[in-house]
Formats: sequence, C-alpha cells, structure tokens
Amino acid sequence: MIVLYNPWSTHSERKPLPMSLLAVASKLEGEFDYEIVDGNLEADPVARIVQIARQRGAIAIGVTVMPGPQLSHAVVDSRRLKRQLPGIPIIWGGYFPSQHASVVLRDEAIDFCIGGQGELSTLQLMRALRSGGAVDGIAGLSRRDGGSIRHTPIGPLTPLDELPLWPYQRVPLERYVHSHYLGERVTMHHSSYGCPHGCSFCAVVGIARRRWVAESPARTEQVLRYHQQRCGADAVQFHDMDFFISESRVVEIADRMRGMDMRWWALGRVDELMRYSESSWQAMKRSGLKMVFCGAETGSAVAMRMMNKGGDVSGGRTLELARRMRHYGVVPEFSFVLGSPPDPLEDVDATLELVRRIKTVNPDAEVILYMYTPVPLESELFATATRLGFRFPETLDEWVSGDWSSFALRRNPGDLWLHGRLRRRVRNFERVLNAYYPTVTDSNLSGAKRAVLRGLGAWRYKLRFYAAPYELRVFQRLFGYQRPETTGF
Repeated sequence: MIVLYNPWSTHSERKPLPMSLLAVASKLEGEFDYEIVDGNLEADPVARIVQIARQRGAIAIGVTVMPGPQLSHAVVDSRRLKRQLPGIPIIWGGYFPSQHASVVLRDEAIDFCIGGQGELSTLQLMRALRSGGAVDGIAGLSRRDGGSIRHTPIGPLTPLDELPLWPYQRVPLERYVHSHYLGERVTMHHSSYGCPHGCSFCAVVGIARRRWVAESPARTEQVLRYHQQRCGADAVQFHDMDFFISESRVVEIADRMRGMDMRWWALGRVDELMRYSESSWQAMKRSGLKMVFCGAETGSAVAMRMMNKGGDVSGGRTLELARRMRHYGVVPEFSFVLGSPPDPLEDVDATLELVRRIKTVNPDAEVILYMYTPVPLESELFATATRLGFRFPETLDEWVSGDWSSFALRRNPGDLWLHGRLRRRVRNFERVLNAYYPTVTDSNLSGAKRAVLRGLGAWRYKLRFYAAPYELRVFQRLFGYQRPETTGF
C-alpha cells in the first residue's frame, strides 16, 4: 500500500482540499491500496503515517510540497519518517521539488522527486517499486545514482478527460467546505493544468513548460454537481493556473452552471479577459461569477517588458478591465509584483500610482501586493537578479531557515536589490490602502469597523502620507483584519 501525505500548511480554519494528492490517487485507484493523510487535519500526522505503514505494509510514502510553511513541515516530517521507517522510499512531488529536485535529493531523507503533472509518473514509479523493476525512463523522475543525481525530462501532459475522476470518497470532503465571501458552502476544483504563457516571474512556466490541458465542460459540470449533492456546495473556487485561456470553454461551463445556483471565483490574465466578448461576460455573470483574480503585476513599462507579460506597459488595459468588471458587478482581485530589478524604486513608484488609479475607477477592486522573488527560469529578469548576487539555497536546511521561509511567501525577498526601507514603504502603503479600502472578502469585518478603518485611513490616503501608520496597525489587529493573500479569502 501507499501513503499519500499533505504536510501542514495553514493556521486558518479553512483547510485547502489536497487536490494534488487526489489527482495522483485517481491513477492509483483500483490497482494500489492507499490512504491520504492530511497534516492540516491530523494532530500528529507522522505518527498516523507510521501506524498505517507498519500495519498495512506500505511500499512508499508520497509527499506533496509547496514552498513556504508546507516545505518546513515536509522537511521535518520526512526526516522523522525516514528515521522510523528507514526501508520505505519517500517521494516528493509538487511545486517545490519540480523546481529544486537536486536540492531536495541532497537530503538523505528523500529518495525520489517527481516533477510536473505527475499522475502517470507516480503510477509507473509505484509499479517499479512493487516489482523491483527499473525506474529508468519514467518522465519527470529525479533520483540519486551513486554519487550523482539523475533527472529524466518531464513528459507530455495527459489530457484531463483521459485521467480518472478524483476519488473524493477517500477524503472527508465536508471538512474542506467552508464559508466566506463567495457563499456559505464553498468548495474548490482544478479544471485544467498548466498555462501557455511565459511570464518570467511565474513558477508555473518551469513546471508546465508553457503547455495547457483542460477537462471538458461536461466533466466540470459532473464534478460540481457531485459537490452539490454530497456537501451542499453553493460556491466554487477554480484554482486553475489560468481558468480563462479558452473563451468558448469558459462560456460552455458558465452555461452549464447557470441553473446550479453556484457563485464562482477563478484566475485569469488581464489581456485574456479584455478579449472576451460582451455576450461572454453576460454569460459568466448569469452563471454566478463573483470575483476574478488577475495579475496586473506592475505599473512600470521596464518591469512589464522584463516580466514578458505582454504589451500593457501603461496599465491601460488593467484600468479598462477594472471599469468593465465594475459594470458587470464582478469584483476584480488585482495582484502586483513589486520591486523588480534593476530599478526597484521606479517599479514601486509606478505600481503604487497604478493602484491608486485602479481604485479611482473601481473602488471595489481588491489589491494584493507581493515583492518580486526570483524563480529559476532562463529570463532577463532572473539573469539580472543573478548578476546582482542572488542565489538559491543549496540545502533544505537553508530553505527552511527564517529568511528563506519569508522569501517563499513573497513578502521578504532580501536586500540584494530591494532594501528594507523600500519594503517598509510598500507595506506602509498597503496598510493605509487596506484601511481606506477595507477588503470586501473579510466577512468578519462589520460595517462599523469598516467605517472606523476608513475614517482613520482617509487623511493619510488623500495626502499620500504613508509613513509610520502605527494607529492603523493597532486597529487592524484589534479588528482581526485579514489580508486576502494570507489569512483571508
């Protein structure tokens, strides 16, 4: 049998569905016995895994790993598991090992890494481990071979309709349904994999290799109806890397959702959404579309060019999309990547000004501010960061140290090109902005509290005086204010 492990990743009561493990499990179903252990739900997941492995004779432990808090727990837990179960191979998959397999395999606790989509590769590796056969030729597999580390290239993507439906019966689905801005019974789904674009700051590019596969609208409808029937879902978050790539597919999904009474949220690009027709927007709105997450990225023409994000160097399309979404009553959630080299000051100044312009045309627009953190891609942006002295850690111990743990959350990328004073300026602006325009997604923030925050932040925002907003920090903590990119929606 096989244990599939999702390490702890959040303090929030809203536990994320372990979708990566469900995807892998779909190919194991019927051929292998397995159990999914979620560290977000278990008091001592390592003890639980050891118990299962010993009682049922596990041949492998598969661990899904994202950068940030989950990585820290994955390192500690994998080492504990290796000490207690030394003869059982530990396999890492997910975003982090897909990007940093060599670093992972320098740690003796981890035996294999699987990069990319992973469903077929995991099945092939499990068959080899069961039979004692060779693992050569398994796509996306990294392993130690004597004193070296060997990597097999990531293979082609498998169309999602050729993969089995996820085995939701293997998880307590009801524990992953929660209440927030979208609805009272919010679930989540991945209806596609990959992205055809080549943004130079995005980790998806190195994993999906600019390829994209999607399930059919009929299959999406089937999954959503299952969620409704099993746990009364009244809203869904589509966690696709880019949900809006195919306009015709999105419109068909919207038409199928129209009678389901489900609100929905998804991620897309500004230029894609600006190409959508009037009728497509009307169909999405009728179907229950309530919010869209878009990467606006920067207000700097230089930074936009280096990000390889397209031609919206003035922010004009972002502003127009903000207007369009206000017209349809859909809330835009714009994210920005600030402080890109070689001129982070110019980038920050231009981006903060663009944020203010967005709020002028659509006060309901949500704004999320990240600091630029390099990803290992062949790009001008990464090359510039490298010339300035940037280097990734070479061991897992470095990765889970305090400084690099903050780096993975895209809040503190270090001082090589973005000094502390500039980072504080961004955070002070963010605090003032969140006071004057409190997020609509924080359902715990009453109307009175919103009025207090807005009143406190008004003079600062109007006078552009962002320095030392201590009073705002006090009240935001007192009110339990939730930033949407961390503890909120």
